[in-house]
Amino acid sequence: MRIRIVDAFTDRPFSGNPAGVLLLDSFPDDHWLQKVATEVNLSETAFAHPLPPGGEADWALRWFTPATEVDMCGHATLATAHVLHTTGAATGTVRFAARCGVLAATTAPDGTITMDFPTSSLTPVAAPDGLEKALGAEIVSVHDTAAHIGDLLVELRDEAAVRSLTPDLTALAGLSERGVIATAAAEQPDRGYDFVSRGFFPRVGIDEDPVTGSAHTALAPFWTARLGRDDLTGLQGGARTGIVRTRLRGDRTLLTGHAVTVIDGELNA
Repeated sequence: MRIRIVDAFTDRPFSGNPAGVLLLDSFPDDHWLQKVATEVNLSETAFAHPLPPGGEADWALRWFTPATEVDMCGHATLATAHVLHTTGAATGTVRFAARCGVLAATTAPDGTITMDFPTSSLTPVAAPDGLEKALGAEIVSVHDTAAHIGDLLVELRDEAAVRSLTPDLTALAGLSERGVIATAAAEQPDRGYDFVSRGFFPRVGIDEDPVTGSAHTALAPFWTARLGRDDLTGLQGGARTGIVRTRLRGDRTLLTGHAVTVIDGELNA
């Protein structure tokens, strides 16, 4: 069967966030799916198969890290929509049935893909004991996110603090359900982005995720409330970065980005 590696939230190879994508006739057993994701060893591998016509969704979609299945993943959804569009398997808007509900992805004529995701709730919480020490940075605020995400959204004092993070990943693994997203306002918004973030997910087998689409369903309402605009652009990543354009629409958040296929091969398993 064909397997593709797609760099998401970028228009250039070897940047953004890579995801594995496999289009199947049906889902094999979970053990096989997990073994493939572990072998691919990217932050997520997406598995999709077509659904019968006339239903609420067109494709079933699941995502696996090297260690576990997750409820929601933005960049691997973007990568899957890109593969469906570029191979001719789907056109226009594609609806995915996933563990977090039905997600839609629409491909524009210029190749950009806009995904319709549920907006995350944000609950202010006290910083857990050890969080500031594990991050190695002064914390401004902490918010808990919705159940399908399970991250702590941590605001730091400035962009430089986010960029210079070298966290204690072992300590971070025990402090949230999924991971920790560190964020700050852009120091120079005229450079093309409004806020920065980095995501650390050692609990699910990912030390740092270059560009986390699902986290932007929490970053979008967080920064919209502070910056006063519904349409924003986020830059995420450390050594490897990507751009996510966000548009807050009440209980839904639109996430827009590019994707590019870098590997197209055959899985012999």
